[in-house]
Amino acid sequence: MRGISRNSLAEATRRLDENVLASADAAQHAVSLGGELFEVVALLGNEHSLRRWLADQANPVEKKTGLIGQILEGKVSPSTVIVVNDVVSQPWAGPRDMVDALERLAVYATVASVEGTRLDELEDELFRFERIVVAEPELRAALTREGVDVSHLHTLIENLLSGKVNSATLALVDEAVTRPRARTLEQALDYFGQLVAERAQRYIAVVRSAVPLSEAHQDRLRTLLRRRYGREIHLNTEVAPEIVGGLSIQVGDEVIDGTIAGRIAEVQRRLAG
Repeated sequence: MRGISRNSLAEATRRLDENVLASADAAQHAVSLGGELFEVVALLGNEHSLRRWLADQANPVEKKTGLIGQILEGKVSPSTVIVVNDVVSQPWAGPRDMVDALERLAVYATVASVEGTRLDELEDELFRFERIVVAEPELRAALTREGVDVSHLHTLIENLLSGKVNSATLALVDEAVTRPRARTLEQALDYFGQLVAERAQRYIAVVRSAVPLSEAHQDRLRTLLRRRYGREIHLNTEVAPEIVGGLSIQVGDEVIDGTIAGRIAEVQRRLAG
């Protein structure tokens, strides 16, 4: 996001925390709040002229919030109206930035029901489901086939995950499957996982190794990465025998390839050059 949008996002997030999620019963209604915000994201995604008008800084804030009230009141909770009003009241660099920010707040609201170490579980559940999708082409095809009725997808996800993951994970997977917003399913799941980590003020490190890492090894790796990046690190580990030995670590766009296979490939590239 550009500077104006970063500032607007920070302000919208602050208001979400102070005006909505700070209430005593916020956690109880967090998933439903997130769901309603996702519905507004979908509405703005479909209504091009509406989102352009709401993001236009030339239009008075009072008219924007008035229009939001006409559209949403009586259809969603008062908390959802408050959050959407806060978002449209901020100055955005463009309509896409505004809708992206609203989607981000929908994720933040959804995970507000998850506290402390349970955020680790949520991140793990999203990552494991993404790995399952990658490993099982038939499942991926069933979840991404064009023309499938959305109610069928809801039922499929419910049957797959209900009782096996927490409600926030189920809601985010359902959103990634039914409304990926021009992303692949894997990209949508990864993006939501990154937002969960961001909310927890830490980074996600995807670690691939030839054999499972012991808890002691994972603890040492977290410590080293925390020193390198200056932030808490959540590890998503994956066993990949094809890398032979060593570790491949990805944090955001940075890849640290310490695998034997990677070293061999590097030597081959140098010889070829």
